[in-house]
Amino acid sequence: MNKDKIWLSSPHMGGNEQKFVNEAFEENWVAPLGPNVNGFEEDIKNYLFNDSSKEGAVAALSSGTAALHLALIMLGVKAGDEVLCQSMTFAASANPIAYLGATPVFIDSEEETLNLCPNQLRIAIEDRISKGKKPKAIIAVHLYGMPYQVDKINEIAREFEIPVIEDAAEALGSTYKGEKCGTFADYAILSFNGNKIITTSGGGALVTKSQADKEKAVFLATQARDAAPHYQHSEIGYNYRLSNISAGIGRGQMEALDKRVDARRQMHDFYVDLFSDIEGVEVFNAPNKDYFANHWLSVVTLDEEKTGGINRENLRLHLEKLNIESRPLWKPMHMQPVFENAPFYGTGVAEQLFENGLCLPSGSNLTKEEQTRIKTGILSCFNKQK
Repeated sequence: MNKDKIWLSSPHMGGNEQKFVNEAFEENWVAPLGPNVNGFEEDIKNYLFNDSSKEGAVAALSSGTAALHLALIMLGVKAGDEVLCQSMTFAASANPIAYLGATPVFIDSEEETLNLCPNQLRIAIEDRISKGKKPKAIIAVHLYGMPYQVDKINEIAREFEIPVIEDAAEALGSTYKGEKCGTFADYAILSFNGNKIITTSGGGALVTKSQADKEKAVFLATQARDAAPHYQHSEIGYNYRLSNISAGIGRGQMEALDKRVDARRQMHDFYVDLFSDIEGVEVFNAPNKDYFANHWLSVVTLDEEKTGGINRENLRLHLEKLNIESRPLWKPMHMQPVFENAPFYGTGVAEQLFENGLCLPSGSNLTKEEQTRIKTGILSCFNKQK
């Protein structure tokens, strides 16, 4: 245990972050606004929309959770409303619903992408409408960087006239049919937490379809201060703007984004090769060529009837003893104590994925030596060599 810990996904600096941060100090832009904030927003916008026929705008915020909260507010979600949400996701996808006093209605996953199941989504919408509670929004997540079934989800949303919020916190750099994740819905959110594809140490962004929506989001994110010489507020606002220092880190990170995606995808291929001769372990792959995943985290599922009795927890604990971090898949929200009374529509897919799935070290900065340690550690758990 004296070897350095191998983390699941650690920050990876690109080299130019310090330059942007230094400029902020030199120009005394140490505030939640400034040239780095403006530049970072433009960098993200160009990355998402330059090769697309779509148009959009980006507001840099303090977190992806803040972005999701503002998206719900801008869609008019209020206390007593219901919002449909993918169950297999991190709590930050669901918590902002509760912030507003609304009720999350959780939807099961499907096995192709691990994301929102279109069949269960339709069942849930029809059932909630029959109960007199038409949902106000749908939150769909690109889990672990794998795009959800965009066409099917959007088709259902249009049919019932329910707006979609695209949770692309884990999916910057992923695409569906050649279009960037973060551009498919009424609003999209990004995260720049320390473990994401790129980081600002903490931070996020709200992607909107128009400049007017961006300006509204920025207004709400800066305490909703009215245009007056004194401090006047006609709406409730929030302190959600990203700092100019953090945005400087983000500008440097954006320069290396494509390399980070390539490195994560190479780690995925590393696991595909590693598990190719181990019966009972499946590496999660894209369903077809329409899906291009950044593989933010590489996911495997274990069938202990085929592995000789080795399950997800056996492998996790084995790696933990070797100072190698791994983690079960997200525990579904409908299984969480805090949401135990929320409605759920599903057939047990998310539960099974949680029971049998494991995320393995996937960082873009894993060295060859660390990869060898991972490989040796995994093979030793299965009493194999390669």
